Amino acid sequence: MGTLGRAVYTVGFWIRETGQAIDRLGSRLQGNYYFQEQLSRHRTLMNVFDKAPVVDKEAFVAPSASIIGQVQVGRGSSIWYGCVLRGDVNSISIGSGTNIQDNSLVHVAKSNLSGKVLPTIIGDNVTVGHSAVLHGCTVEDEAFVGMAATLLDGVYVEKHAMVAAGALVRQNTRIPCGEVWGGNPARFLRKLTEDEMAFISQSALNYSNLAQVHAAENAKPLDEIEFEKALRKKFGRRDEEYDSMLGVTRETPAEITLPDNVLPPKSA
Repeated sequence: MGTLGRAVYTVGFWIRETGQAIDRLGSRLQGNYYFQEQLSRHRTLMNVFDKAPVVDKEAFVAPSASIIGQVQVGRGSSIWYGCVLRGDVNSISIGSGTNIQDNSLVHVAKSNLSGKVLPTIIGDNVTVGHSAVLHGCTVEDEAFVGMAATLLDGVYVEKHAMVAAGALVRQNTRIPCGEVWGGNPARFLRKLTEDEMAFISQSALNYSNLAQVHAAENAKPLDEIEFEKALRKKFGRRDEEYDSMLGVTRETPAEITLPDNVLPPKSA
């Protein structure tokens, strides 16, 4: 970023700080009503100077996730609640159909003891379990990283390989195709079965479909959410046996057509 770019950035920073100061003043003037604020101040996407995230329009990024700096997220991928992807000193690349599950951390290495500059590269249809840590590593297509696993600088996970939950994979370790590694430090445990390899692909597909549901729900405006809440409260049905014991007959007026996701079917 040149001198002009930094000057524009600084002016923008001052303007935003002024707006935040006005917002804080207004909050104080509101008194007790301040705590009824419904909007989140969290920033899901954030630049670091001229490094900006690039997220495909068909990817899902949860409202509480943070994608910072030079990060690319491919089509159909999902970044779940509480995740942090920080591409500030190097780049992060995530392919298509990959899921980074809740509270996971992905970072990069500007330099390390071996003198390598290491981005983090995650391929297509990869599953990264809850609370995993990936730092300056590479994970090939259709690999699986278990919950709370840690991959350190220079780790390379080949296609159809699996890192078990809670594993600590040391620097510059290569996990070959079709193998399961686990433990602290991680070591070879056994070969993957054909069913387990198929499960990895299916897991990525399941999360891709689930992400569409969450994306649709998060996209609803506040008035639609409140309207559905009111409908559930007014026309919610109890179990038929419960109603028969009380002698209650519940009928929804014919002029009101409810969305499918408001009232469950009778069989449920």
